[in-house]
Amino acid sequence: MKVVNRGYIYVEPKQAFCDWAKQHDPEFDFDESDDLEGNLYLIEEDFFEYEPLIEAHFKKIMKNECLAVVDSDDEYPKPTLELFLEWFTIRIGSSVFDTQKTDLESDKL
Repeated sequence: MKVVNRGYIYVEPKQAFCDWAKQHDPEFDFDESDDLEGNLYLIEEDFFEYEPLIEAHFKKIMKNECLAVVDSDDEYPKPTLELFLEWFTIRIGSSVFDTQKTDLESDKL
């Protein structure tokens, strides 16, 4: 097993995001009780406080989460930290382990 030199922010939708998504995509038929799969965002490995990390990354994360539901930037509200925390449950960690033998691959979005 390998250790990856990244920490992570795990983002899971709350009911408020699900309600917004249902208004914009009729096929989004989920709610918070459906145990929705969240997304993992890799961040710098070394950090001491959570708040600066969330402040540094929440706009990019919120944009990515919203664009999974709508097609353009003008279809979702302006990202604010308050709205981000209302819409998503956040977990932060500093250890990422790779259990696979193959090399990591990435694509730039």
